[in-house]
Formats: sequence, structure tokens, C-alpha cells
Amino acid sequence: MTRDEYSVGPALRRVLAQTGGPELLDLLAEELTGTDLTTLLLEVFRRRADRLTPPEVMRRYRSDRFVAPAPTGFAQLRRAEDFLLSALPDDFQMLTLAPLVPLATHTAVATVDPRKVVATVRGSEVAADPTNALALEAAQRRSQALAADPRSAVPVRLAASQRVVRAQHFDAPGMLAHFQLFALVTAGRDTGSRTFEQQHLVEHLHFAVRAMARAGVRRTEIRITCLDEYAAPILAHARTELAGTPDVDVIDDPDRPTGRGYYSDLCFKIYATIHGRQVEVADGGFVDWSRRLIGSRKERLLISGFGVDRLATTQTPPTDTQPSPPHRSS
Repeated sequence: MTRDEYSVGPALRRVLAQTGGPELLDLLAEELTGTDLTTLLLEVFRRRADRLTPPEVMRRYRSDRFVAPAPTGFAQLRRAEDFLLSALPDDFQMLTLAPLVPLATHTAVATVDPRKVVATVRGSEVAADPTNALALEAAQRRSQALAADPRSAVPVRLAASQRVVRAQHFDAPGMLAHFQLFALVTAGRDTGSRTFEQQHLVEHLHFAVRAMARAGVRRTEIRITCLDEYAAPILAHARTELAGTPDVDVIDDPDRPTGRGYYSDLCFKIYATIHGRQVEVADGGFVDWSRRLIGSRKERLLISGFGVDRLATTQTPPTDTQPSPPHRSS
């Protein structure tokens, strides 16, 4: 069964039966140019918007989970963001990312199901993860460096804090349609002996430890998963560099079920003890996006994503529901 056949579920089959069958889907998806499709969709949504009345807009506002304000208070989010920003090394450049990215940004290299991303009628996507946009910018900068020097190994370090939207629906309490992520990416070149991986993994983990300490987290647990036997020296180096760090545990997590096929070599999760409960606050690892975006097997990329809403709970009394953590899925 092809991916397209798999995606035609009962709801889509019903719609196609009412509107002309699979031929209509083929026309819209494959035969129209991107510009022509945008022209058509803009007119469709203009007509739909013209029919809506203020009471209907109000009813939609009350029921649409995508448009409700965040349950986490602004002051708590701002403080959590400040903890992360204050811990960021000077070598990282903070960017203010656009709320949109090109169509397929989350799919072409990151293997995310397109149905989990909110697409726009103008051929773009609403940001679902700042690491994807940062990876594009890092690849652009690395490409420029390689154009000037084909052997350039100068790393690109970028960071951003962004409100993102995830289209998949979760029934679990505290799982949000939109939430804040603080992201880091480091892009560079393989110089041999896993030097890039060892140096920059420790850099990302040290950042996490500093941020957790400034947020008042009493204990931080770093769970690292080797996805390839050749990544064992990277884990060993991280263990050595973090050994003796107060209130920090580095744990092997070989049975982690998530992130396989998304990450390469090695990935990690960071858990913090907040109000006596251990909660996931960050997720990261090595990905092959730079290699695919630039077209060079020598390129390397490390990403990290921190759930600001989740970290903000360190500043509020404990509750039964917690904001959703960052997570990677296909």
C-alpha cells in the first residue's frame, strides 16, 4: 500500500465521493501548479470568510483548540524563557524566526507526517518545531562558508524561542495544540574522530544543566540513547565531562522507543524533578538534515528542544495536568 493510498481514510473517501472522486484530488495535488493552487484556495477561503457572521466567528473561537490562549501565564513563560536565555553560551546567535516555513520543511528531511503540521493556502506551513527552521538557516550559512572554503569546518550555532503549533490531537490531559519551544542547533563538518559530536553534545548538555539550575530544578536526569554502536565514544565522553556535576545524573537509555528513524547516532532526553515529580523538559540529538540539505555527507547537525511551558511549571504550584513536553515523531 502506498503512502497516498494509506492517507485516503474514510473521511477523505466520503468527501471525494461527493465532489468528483479521486480525479479531483489528483488535479489539486499533482496537475495544478503551486501558484494556480494558491489562487484557487485563496478564492475558496475568501468566499467562505464572506459568509461567516460575527456570532459564527465567536462560536469557532469558543470551540477551536488552536486559537485559545495558552493556559500557562505570560509571566511564568517569560521567566522560564529568561532562565534558558541566560544560560545560553555567547557563541550562539538568537534569531527571531518567522511563524511560517516553506511547505514540507517538517517532512522532507525530518520525516514528520504532514498531517501533524498546519499547512497554509499559500504553500507554506505554520511552524511546528523551531529546530527545522534553524536547520534551514544553519544549512544556508554553512553553504556560504563552503562556497568560500570547501573544507570549512567553522560551526554555526543558532537558537530561538518560538510558539509552535502541532496538528495531531492528544486525549491526555495537558497536551497542548500550541506551546513554546526554546531550540538550539549546531551545524558543522566532520573533522574525524567524532570530534564534532563529542564537543557539541557536551556543549548542549552543559547548557541544559545550567538552565535547569537557574530555574531552581532540584535534580536533572539526562537519558542518552546510542542508536549506533559507533556512537559509544560520544556517550563515554559526555559521561566523563559531566561526571561530578551536582544534582545531575547521566543514564544510558538503550530501550527508548521514540526518535528512532528521526535521530541518527545518538539522542537524549532531559528530565527535571519539579514539585517532587520527574517530568520531561527537553529532547535532542544528532540528525542528518544538513547532509541532505547541503548534499554533503561530511556535514553534521545537533539539535535540542526545550519545552518552555513545561519548565514554567517550576514557578507555579503543582497541578494534576502539565503542559506537553517537546517530542519528536514521524
